[in-house]
Amino acid sequence: MPAERKRSVNMDEKEVCSYSSKEKDKERDGERRPASSRDKAKEDAKMSSKKDNAKAAEEKRRRLEEEKRRKEDKDRKKKEEEKQKAEEEQRKKEEEEKRQHEEEERLIQEEEAKRQREEEAAQLKEKEESHQLHQEAWERHHGRKELRIKNQNAHESRPEEAFFSRLDSSLKKNTAFVKKLRTLTEQQRDGLSNDFGSLNLSKYIGEAVSSVVEAKLKISDVGCAVHLCSLFHQRYADFAPLLLQAWKKHFEARKEEKIPNVSKLRTDLRFIAELTIVGLFTDKEGLSLIYEQLKNIIGVDRETHTHVSVVISFCKHCGDDIAGLVPRKVKVAGDKFGLASPPSEIINIEKQQPFQNLLREYFTSLTKHLKKDHRELQNIERQNRRILHSKGELSEERHKQYEEFATSYQKLLANTHSLADLLDENMPDLPQDKTVQEEHGPGIDIFTPGKPGEYDLEGGIWEDEDARNFYENMVDLKAFVPAILFKDNEKSNQGKDKEETKESKDGATTEELELELEALDITDDNLELEGAEEAENEELAKKLLDEQEQEDEEASTGSHLKLIVDAFIQQLPNCVNRDLIDKAAMDFCMNMNTKSNRRKLVRALFTVPRQRLDLLPFYARLVATLNPCMSDVAEDLCSMLKGDFRFHIRKKDQINIETKNKTVRFIGELAKFKMFSKTDTLHCLKMLLSDFSHHHIEMACTLLETSGRYLFRSPESHLRTSVLLEQMMRKKQAQHLDARYVTMVENAYYYCNPPPMEKMVRKKRPPLHEYIRKLLYKDLSKVTTEKVLRQMRKLPWQDPESKSYLICCMVNIWNVKYNSIHCVANLLAGLVAYQEDVGIHVVDGVLEDIRLGMEVNQPKFNQRRISSAKFLGELYNYRMVESAVIFRTLFSFISFGVNSDGSPSPLDPSEHLFRIRMVCTLLETCGQYFDRGSSKRRLDCFLIYFQRYIWFKKSVEVWTKDHPFPIDIDYMISDTLELLRPKMRLSCSLEEATREVTTLEREVLVKLGLAMEKDGRSSSAMSEGEALDEDEDDDDEEGGAETEEQSGNESEMNEQEEEEGSENEEEEREEEEENTDYLTDSNKENETDDETNEVTLRSGGLKRVACAEDEDFIQALDKMMLENLQRSGDAVKVHQLDVAIPLQLKSQLKKRGAGAPCSGDGDADISDTMQFVMLTRKGNKQQYKILNVPLSSHLAANHFNQQQAEQEERMRMKKLTLDINERQEQEDYQEMLQSLAQRPAPANTNRERRPRYQHPKGAPNADLIFKTGGRRR
Repeated sequence: MPAERKRSVNMDEKEVCSYSSKEKDKERDGERRPASSRDKAKEDAKMSSKKDNAKAAEEKRRRLEEEKRRKEDKDRKKKEEEKQKAEEEQRKKEEEEKRQHEEEERLIQEEEAKRQREEEAAQLKEKEESHQLHQEAWERHHGRKELRIKNQNAHESRPEEAFFSRLDSSLKKNTAFVKKLRTLTEQQRDGLSNDFGSLNLSKYIGEAVSSVVEAKLKISDVGCAVHLCSLFHQRYADFAPLLLQAWKKHFEARKEEKIPNVSKLRTDLRFIAELTIVGLFTDKEGLSLIYEQLKNIIGVDRETHTHVSVVISFCKHCGDDIAGLVPRKVKVAGDKFGLASPPSEIINIEKQQPFQNLLREYFTSLTKHLKKDHRELQNIERQNRRILHSKGELSEERHKQYEEFATSYQKLLANTHSLADLLDENMPDLPQDKTVQEEHGPGIDIFTPGKPGEYDLEGGIWEDEDARNFYENMVDLKAFVPAILFKDNEKSNQGKDKEETKESKDGATTEELELELEALDITDDNLELEGAEEAENEELAKKLLDEQEQEDEEASTGSHLKLIVDAFIQQLPNCVNRDLIDKAAMDFCMNMNTKSNRRKLVRALFTVPRQRLDLLPFYARLVATLNPCMSDVAEDLCSMLKGDFRFHIRKKDQINIETKNKTVRFIGELAKFKMFSKTDTLHCLKMLLSDFSHHHIEMACTLLETSGRYLFRSPESHLRTSVLLEQMMRKKQAQHLDARYVTMVENAYYYCNPPPMEKMVRKKRPPLHEYIRKLLYKDLSKVTTEKVLRQMRKLPWQDPESKSYLICCMVNIWNVKYNSIHCVANLLAGLVAYQEDVGIHVVDGVLEDIRLGMEVNQPKFNQRRISSAKFLGELYNYRMVESAVIFRTLFSFISFGVNSDGSPSPLDPSEHLFRIRMVCTLLETCGQYFDRGSSKRRLDCFLIYFQRYIWFKKSVEVWTKDHPFPIDIDYMISDTLELLRPKMRLSCSLEEATREVTTLEREVLVKLGLAMEKDGRSSSAMSEGEALDEDEDDDDEEGGAETEEQSGNESEMNEQEEEEGSENEEEEREEEEENTDYLTDSNKENETDDETNEVTLRSGGLKRVACAEDEDFIQALDKMMLENLQRSGDAVKVHQLDVAIPLQLKSQLKKRGAGAPCSGDGDADISDTMQFVMLTRKGNKQQYKILNVPLSSHLAANHFNQQQAEQEERMRMKKLTLDINERQEQEDYQEMLQSLAQRPAPANTNRERRPRYQHPKGAPNADLIFKTGGRRR
């Protein structure tokens, strides 16, 4: 890319040399005039002092230039280091992003593999469970079938009477066995079976039947009871009839019970079903009994469904054989894994059908009941919402009622799911209540928090992702700290659980007390607060006394741990970031976790200085991090903050506002970490709103600014917070608050509940346009300019639409970051080498936008206008525009639409100072390069006009003592002038500035008249149009003149020998350019005085007409110049006029020259003479004679002037040679930088330059070449 403009210093040297030569001519003319020798000596002294001053000035200028060059080199090196550092940071960032991307991919793969493993494990587990259930079902089926065959064939295998005689018939054992039957369990199966085999129970059948029927069995004990009944039936024939009669009597007696025993009913129904399945009862008797009992249960329970568990148990254990039921879960598993369910062979299908119909009727009634309860639950929720919207909270009774109903509904829903699976039926549709959103608008469902779509504010609970990580992502101390270090916390938690259960039995809870406090009036509330405060103060006093005693004990023992804890507490205020506070939490838990140290920590956290509010979030994070391992820290701190808050509420004084704000802010921070409950936080806010005045207003606003957003956007506290916010706004309207309080209340309210904002509709653009905007507005920076240029070159430039859109994006420079505007200019300068017309269109667009901004003059476009002005300056820095464009724009800033008579103008009102800001912006961007040549003189002229414009603005009557001129504008003007012309004398009033402008214009007119006389034209005969045309020509030629000056300076290095005539011609041309430059500036200022909205074309002056003679003339001129250049290469022999003086004669001349000043008045004539050496020859011997020739003679004067000119020429050539060496070093440095960048520098086609002279490396000996080591006489 083209580098920024670097102005050559050689032009200044040339001007200085020309100026010094003129001065010397004047001095020489003056030297001839003195009449006496004394006057001549004085003139010589003055001349020598002037020479010394000139040398000192030259030395100072050279030293300043060296310092400037060193500073530029230093700045350039610094920029290169910054660029390398930025590239390194960019590379590290890309590597970090790549590593994070790989880590994310690895985590995704691990999660996918984990999910697959979990799915495989779940599928394997499901398969194992299905196989186990299938195996159990078949085992149960085979066992029932075998036992049924035995029982049905029992009459064939019953023993004879002789068998009973061998058994034990003792009363004691038989009675004990019958008693055991009343309490039989599954574990007694083997013992009871052995006892039954050895006893003769023929006389105890009735008692045994009664014991079995009245036994309190569990579901798991039914199998043992069925086994014993089968043994009785296989040995005693009258057992089964007696048992059937006993069951019938038992069920008849149960009908009279008002409150049925559901567990007994569940067990009995399964018991008789199992007895029927195993064949103890006949199918007709057993099934009729089961059907009758099941029908009675369902008939009674058709509305309430309190016996649904009995029906579910019956279907689960006996439904496969009695009703032929196959659960959906079993059927799906069988289909999935190819498992066959055991067939229902025990009872016929015709006998199973009535049971199926009965159960399905019951399921239908159950679904109706479920739908009814669902609607009722929604009604309750709707009513609760209304109450919450109106009051902000629910009563304890209503909340308890809702919870009980919701629990019963959930239980009914679970039973319905179970019965639907057992009967292979579908669950009914439970419609959601859609009227909630319609009635109450956007709200939140507190009963199902987290339901999507109910409540969605932009940004969520936290302001950004960093805040969410700070308040939610804690260090898990239990993962790093051994469990033995926080064993006290687990014991205390267990003890607290016991105390809580005991307190719940003894008396009211703290929530009930708070509800009572809320129900009281304000006066009663204060009384209650006083009692609570006294109790809490006593507790805090006891804690502090205990701590003090323990500290005294530790001090007496000289514990080393006390020193560690004290150092830790002293270092806590330095933990001002997340990592430090997490490290402090881990350090405390590892090394200082004792009860006394925890109390010290709580006291240190509570007594945080009121000025250090920045520590409160970190202290709250410390408490939240320690809470899993030591919960007493959070509890003690919260209790102390509550007590302090109630103390300030009770006092109602108007002092210590910083302490009050610290307390409520600490409460808010702890609430965001969930250490301070939301209920308590809102209760504190309600207490502040109850007496909404003075300091309570500030405390309430501070609490809302700290945790209001969190409370308002949390599902469980949203409604109550919104009600309190509305109450606060109503109090603000009702009370006549101070303006400061009104602002605080509104800020707090809108921070918690910001007003709705219309979402911006994003404009849809083609992908290529979006890519162009991304390159220019996002990716472009100091480091990525080369990359963006390469991408820009790849765009479809043959497409007019894409090309015009890119030009439009570059013209709209205000969309780019202000600090990156120079990157766009740099990019455009590199792009012009490949697309020339792009630069023209962009420059035209920027100039048009600047002009449009002055014509519209609306404040909303101020930032846009500043960006355009800076962009224009950067375009000049990158050689996209000439200096004439910059000066034309500067003069338009201070003249367009400005009335010279001081009358107000709509384009530039008197009180508008924005044009001054635009001038300063443009000059600060590119004004530093107007430091030599004609551009320097033009800038000096502009600054004079600019000062008049500034004082014109300052002299307006708008600015008074009460409304002074803006001080920032004064500072901006002074900074700009200090940067450009630090030694410039500033005007002190409008009259002085106007006088300077008039003087400048008079000087220019005088110089213009002299120039016109030289051309043979009178100033009075020149028309205004011709003057304007000449001005325009001068403006157009200025850029070319600067280019010629720079190229001329470069060519001077190649041409070591020049003629004096050419130098004089260049000096005359520079004087003419200086005169025309002043004319240009003054005419530009005068042109704008009579401007109107109409554009008038002024004609006049000479116009160039192309013809064939011109081309022939140019060809002949080129040919002649080429021949002259070729001839100049031939060596020209110069006659040697001087002869070398012998060394011994030189020493004599030096001694005489040294002794001359000390000769006194008698030797005054010698000082006015010049010593010559006359060479004579006498034979073969040369003789030398010293002649003192007066300086007034023509010979001595000419020789002296020739020596001075030769000396000055040697000094000039010496300086040029030294500059060649410095420039060569600079070029080597630039080549090194280019090789590091590994890219070829693109050619800048904006300006054509001659090839740079390549000087041989190494510094030449300037003294030896130019013989400046000594003076020749």
